[in-house]
Amino acid sequence: MYLNELVKKYNNFSKNELENINFYIKTAGRIIYKRIIGKLTFLIIKELNELLQIYISFSDIENKYYIYQKKYINIGDIIGVEGNLFRTKNNVLSIKCKKILVLSKSYKFMPDKYHGISNYEVSYKKRYLDLIYNNSISTFIIRSKIINEIRNFLIKKKFIEVETPILQNIPGGANAKPFITKTNLSNKNIYLRISPELYLKKLLIGGFNKIFEINKNFRNEGISKFHNPEFSMIEIYITYVKYEYLIKLIQNLFKYISKKIFNKYIIYYDNIEINFNNSFEIYTMKESISKYNNIDIKKLNNINECIKILNKLNIKVINNNNINNIHLEIFKKTVEKKLIYPTFITEYPIEDSPLSKRNDKKQNIADRFELFINGSEIGNGFSELNDPYDQSLRFLKQFNEDNNKKYNFDYIDALEYGLPPCAGLGLGIDRIVMLFTNKKSIRDVILFPNIHYK
Repeated sequence: MYLNELVKKYNNFSKNELENINFYIKTAGRIIYKRIIGKLTFLIIKELNELLQIYISFSDIENKYYIYQKKYINIGDIIGVEGNLFRTKNNVLSIKCKKILVLSKSYKFMPDKYHGISNYEVSYKKRYLDLIYNNSISTFIIRSKIINEIRNFLIKKKFIEVETPILQNIPGGANAKPFITKTNLSNKNIYLRISPELYLKKLLIGGFNKIFEINKNFRNEGISKFHNPEFSMIEIYITYVKYEYLIKLIQNLFKYISKKIFNKYIIYYDNIEINFNNSFEIYTMKESISKYNNIDIKKLNNINECIKILNKLNIKVINNNNINNIHLEIFKKTVEKKLIYPTFITEYPIEDSPLSKRNDKKQNIADRFELFINGSEIGNGFSELNDPYDQSLRFLKQFNEDNNKKYNFDYIDALEYGLPPCAGLGLGIDRIVMLFTNKKSIRDVILFPNIHYK
């Protein structure tokens, strides 16, 4: 029986119950602790995040096994053991060993059970040691559960999971620097995707109406506490709704994850209580600037007043004759980090939202939102732009302003066949896992982060 299954199954059995069933077990695990006291040996073996004590007595084990374990078995070895399950005087679940065998020998020095690995760079580079000795494996078990429950939540709502290309001829769907390689066949540049968005919207054109993709994206922009060049996202698209539908969907998704995995709606991140059963806050960008800077919101409608605010806050804006630009910079510099509790920010500038539909009443504003929790962006969504003429103009503007941008003729061609009214959403899976596991760095929730970028 697998050790983790064994411990979970019998951990609540009392000493008398174990004596009555007299359960003889075969299992295996890695030794993380060894202690010899006279003719007694105590081992602790581990599998996943479960531990089990092995009790070895000279009187209970054949002489050849006793000599074998004393001379040749050490911390780090993976062993197989046989014996009866029981509880010691100290009520520790243990196996009274009858037979023991080394299944795989460790030839490297292993850290001891109590000190583990304190060097974070070693933990990231040699994740296998971190998993064994720092118990970080529980984080990645939760990560797996979160991804599974996101998938289950959407499938229950009749969404269909799809897959789109990782290698793309033109990187699109986000404003980021791509990784570039070449194909041997044609010697042409090809790019690792920065987002699957444009392909997913092509599927809506083709007739899908509720789709999602759990995907790996790649952005050639270094690392930080919240950024890794290779990261995981989920993108969700649905036809015949506006972005307000996605705001409700996200709130229900977070409630579902919290209740399903942790059996409660309240989590603690950095000692701050976050209750997903409460309604998330919703502010327009201007409302948030007014609230968190104690500024009369009417002043934000006047460009001269906005420039005064910039100077007072000591914020520099390259293009300060655009009031939307000013609002965005003030928001980024003074508001984002203050959005601790789940908060949606709406009414982003259209200039910063090249794939978003314009607001019907405010043509310079996008029908877009971003979700912030604990001062970090968790998700981005909007009502999708489905006007090929408007989209073409925005692509041309990007192309003229940035020589590295490419005009995506293929996507415009697809739009001309008709994209249904729809809304789309991207959520950062790594950041969601950070939130639910109370981790301060994205590298703590990615099994093999890109440490060589530092």
